[in-house]
Amino acid sequence: VVLVGSSMNERDQMLFISTDEGSSFQRQSVAFTPDTLLFHPREEDKLLAYCKDGRLLASTDLGRKWTLLQERVTKGRIFWSVSGVDGDPDLVHMEMRDTSGGFLYVTCLIQNCSDKMVTAQFLGKIDHNSLLVQDDYIFVKVTTGNRTKHYVSYQRNEFVQMRFPKYALPKDVQVVSTDENQVFLALQEWYQTDTYNLYQSDPHGVYYSIVLENVRSTKQPEENVLIDILEVRGVKGVFLANQKIDGKVTTLITYNKGRSWDPLTPPATDMNGKPVSCKAPDCHLHLHLRWADNPYVSGTVHTKDSAPGLIMGAGNLGSKLVEYKEEMYITSDCGKTWRQVFEEEHHILYLDHGGVIVAIKDTSIPLKILKFSIDEGRTWNVHNFTSTSVFVDGLLSEPGDETLVMTVFGHISYRSDWELVKVDFRQSFPRQCTESDYESWQLTDLQGDKCIMGRERTFRKRKETSFCIKGKSYASAITSKPCQCTEKDFNCDYGFERSRVEGDRCFADFWYDPDSPPEDCHLGQNYESSTGYRKVISNACEGGLNKQQSSKQHSCPLLAPKGLQVGIKGQMLAVAPGDDITFMVHQEQGDTSSTKYQVDLGDGVRAIYQNLTVTDEPIQHRYEKPGVYRVTVRAENVAGHDKATMYIQVTAPLQEVHLEVVPIAGRNQEVNLTAVVLPAEANLTVFYWWIGDSLQPMLTLKNSLLTRFSEAGDVSVTVQASNGRTMVQDTRTVRVYDDFQVIPLSFSRNLDSYNPNIPVWREDIGQVVTKLLAKRIPAIMQAFSDKNVSFMVRGGLRVLVMLADPNAGNRGAAGSPGIWALAVLFVISIIATGSFILYKFKRTEEAYPPLFFRKLPGSRNVYAQMHNEKEQEMTSPVNHSEDTQHIIQGEEFIDDDLDSQTLGNPGGSPAFRSLIRTTTNHCY
Repeated sequence: VVLVGSSMNERDQMLFISTDEGSSFQRQSVAFTPDTLLFHPREEDKLLAYCKDGRLLASTDLGRKWTLLQERVTKGRIFWSVSGVDGDPDLVHMEMRDTSGGFLYVTCLIQNCSDKMVTAQFLGKIDHNSLLVQDDYIFVKVTTGNRTKHYVSYQRNEFVQMRFPKYALPKDVQVVSTDENQVFLALQEWYQTDTYNLYQSDPHGVYYSIVLENVRSTKQPEENVLIDILEVRGVKGVFLANQKIDGKVTTLITYNKGRSWDPLTPPATDMNGKPVSCKAPDCHLHLHLRWADNPYVSGTVHTKDSAPGLIMGAGNLGSKLVEYKEEMYITSDCGKTWRQVFEEEHHILYLDHGGVIVAIKDTSIPLKILKFSIDEGRTWNVHNFTSTSVFVDGLLSEPGDETLVMTVFGHISYRSDWELVKVDFRQSFPRQCTESDYESWQLTDLQGDKCIMGRERTFRKRKETSFCIKGKSYASAITSKPCQCTEKDFNCDYGFERSRVEGDRCFADFWYDPDSPPEDCHLGQNYESSTGYRKVISNACEGGLNKQQSSKQHSCPLLAPKGLQVGIKGQMLAVAPGDDITFMVHQEQGDTSSTKYQVDLGDGVRAIYQNLTVTDEPIQHRYEKPGVYRVTVRAENVAGHDKATMYIQVTAPLQEVHLEVVPIAGRNQEVNLTAVVLPAEANLTVFYWWIGDSLQPMLTLKNSLLTRFSEAGDVSVTVQASNGRTMVQDTRTVRVYDDFQVIPLSFSRNLDSYNPNIPVWREDIGQVVTKLLAKRIPAIMQAFSDKNVSFMVRGGLRVLVMLADPNAGNRGAAGSPGIWALAVLFVISIIATGSFILYKFKRTEEAYPPLFFRKLPGSRNVYAQMHNEKEQEMTSPVNHSEDTQHIIQGEEFIDDDLDSQTLGNPGGSPAFRSLIRTTTNHCY
C-alpha cells in the first residue's frame, strides 16, 4: 500500500508505504509531487511516479530512492513491460515530447533512461495521446493533413498500418479488448457523432471486420470517451453492448465475440416474486454499462474472473434503456435468466469466488449497514458494519479471490479523516466446502445452444443449501469438450459484410477484390482467394463445416514497392557533427525479396542493398561537417519503383544569441532588429521575434527583421533562436520617441588596433565616451570642434574623438582614414539626460553580418550597431547644425536593402552618427 500526502508545513510531499496490508506505514519524504503511481505488475518493489510537469521518476526500493527518467512524458501513456512479450522486465514504454514539440514512442530501461539511451520504436512522430501498449499489441496513430493512419505492432514486430473497410474513414478508435490473440475495438466512422461501430481483427491486429453497428458513446471531461461495451469476465467471448438507433438505446449480448447479438431476456417476476408485464419481443432487460468515476467502487455492471456466469448490474425493464432508472438485476448462468434484487443501485463486491456478494447502497447520505448474500442473490442479510453512520467512499477486498475479508472506507463528515472499517466474514462459515457441496451447471446461449466458442463447457457452483467456504483450492470449471464447426463459428472476413437480408451470408464490398494478393505476398509463394469467411478467433470447434477453406489457389505476383519511408532511429532530424546515426527504411506495400534499394546519404556516400526492409542490417553513418544533407532511398524491381527523401540538419548546439537593436527609435520609423548567433556557422536557424506584449511571434529564417513602433515609450524586444536541437534567447528594451536629431562622430584610427569586435567592447567604449560627454552640450560641440575630446587605451595610447563629416561617404571622416564610430546624444528636456551609444566599432579588414542600416544622402549603406545604456544628466540645450538637419531630412532611417554586406570603406572606415531628440518645437 502506498499513500500520497503532504507534510504539516505543506512544502514537502510524503509517501506513506505499507508492506503489511495497511497495518503500519513508513513515511518517506520526496522532492516532487506525484500525480500518478504505476506499480510494476510482477515486482512489487518497483514503481513509477508521474508528475504533472511531465517528469517521470522510477524507484526500485518501493519509493525510498527515486531516479529521474525523462522530463517530457505524456500523462497516461506510460506502460511497464508485458510478461512473455517484452524481453526485459525493467523496460518502460512511454510517449514523450521531443525538442521540436512533436511526440515519439520510445522505450528505455529504468536503470538508464537518458536521452541517449531511449530507443524510438516507431519510424516518425506520432499523435499526442495515441500510444497504447496492451498484451501482444502496441497501437499508435499518425495524422497528416486531415487524414489519420492507425498502426499496430504484434508481438513487438514492425509496425503495420491497420486495415479498416476502405470507406470507414475513422474519426476515432478505442481499443476494447486484446484477449486471446485478437483486437476488439470501437471505431467512430465519418458519419457518426454519438455512436461507434465494433470491429474485430485477425490475430496480428491488422485486418478488421465489422461485428456490431451504432454502439452508444459518451464524451467525458478531458476528451475521454466511454463506449457502452463490457467484456464479461469469467467466460471468454461474452460481451454486453448498448446499441443506439434513432435515439433508442437497447442492451445486447453476444456469446461468440460478436458473431451474433441478442437482447437480454427479462425476468419473469420482480424482487417480491410478483409477475412482471415485460414480455419479449416488445420488452427486454436493459443495463447501464458505465464505469465508476471512483476506482474503489464497482461500476453499474459487476463481473469477476473467479466467478464465471455471475453478472450483477443496474438497469430497467422496457422497450429501451431509461437514464437514472437503476434497479439491480443478477444472473448466475451468464445472462440466460435474470432476477431483480434491489430497486436502487448498489456498489457490489464479490468475496470467496462469488460465494459471498456484498452490496452497499449508492447514496450521498451516511450509512452504517451493508447487505450480503451467500446464495447468488436469492436472499440477503443485513449487517451493521459500524455504530456511527459514515459517508462510504469505497470498498476494498484483501488480496486473493478466496478472501472473506473486506474494508469499508469513508468519512463521518466532510471535514473528518478517513474511517476504515474491516469486515470479516470468516467467522460466519463453520467449515470448508467439500465435493458434495457443489453442483454443476452448463453454459448455454439464449437459444439454448451448448456449443459456445466451439466448446461445450460445464461449471460448478455451491449448492444453495451449503453454508461453507469455497477457499483457495476452488476451481469453477469442470469439463470442456470441442464441438463440430457450424455456421455460427465463422465471421465475415476483411472486405466482406454480413447481409442484412440473408443474415448468415457474407458478401464482398464493392471496393474489395477477393482474388487480390495480400500485402505480404512474395514472389514464389502462393495464396488463396478469400471465401468471405474466417473462423472466430479462439473458437475451438473441430471438423464439421469449414467455410474458410478456399478452392482458388494463386501464385504471388511481383508487386511494385509502395509506401517507402526513411527515417532516423531516435527521430531527430537535427544532429551534431560526429554523432552516430542509424537510418531506418520501411516499405508499406510491395515485394521486398527481389527489390533493390539505392541509398544516397547526401555527402557522397552511396550504397545498394537487397531485401533491405526485412533484414536486421542497419544503415549506420556519421556526418563530420555541419550542413543540410538530403538522404534519398530508391526502391526498384521489375514491377515498378518508389522513392523516399528526408533532410537531416547537422549542426552544433547554439551557445547564445545577442540581440542588436538601436536603444532609441522614432515613432513609426523603421527599425532593424538583428540577432547575432554563436557559433557563427550555425545553419538553418529559425528566429522567433517577440515585440511588446504580443503573444504571437514573427518567424524568420534571416537573422534580421524590419519593424516599426507605433507608440512612444519603452518597448521590450525578445528574439529566440532555434536550430532544431537547442533554443537560446536575448531581450532588449527600445525607448521610442516622437523625434530626435543626429550628430556624427568619428574616432582616430589607432583605436582599430585594439578592437576585438565583440558587443562588450562596444559597450565599454560607449560608457567611456558617455562619461566624457556628461557636460553641457554647447561645450561638447566646442570640444569636438577644438579636438579636445579624447581617452586612453592600452599602453597610454590616446584616442581622439571628433565631429564626423556626414557627407564624407567612402572618403572617411573629415578626410581621415581612421575607423568610424557612431555616438548618440539625447536631450530629453531643457534639463535632460544624455547617452552615448556606440553603434559601430569594427576592424575595417574583417567581414561582419549586417545589423542596422541607414542610408546617408549620396553615400553607401552605413553599418550601425547600438547599445542601450542609462543616460547621463545633461543641463543645457544644444544648437543643431546644418549637417545634422540635413541628415534628419534625408532618406529613410533604415535601409530596405538587408542583403548588403558592405561593412566598411575600401580605403577607410564607415561613417557614424550622433542622434539628438527634442521635446519642443526648437532644436537643441
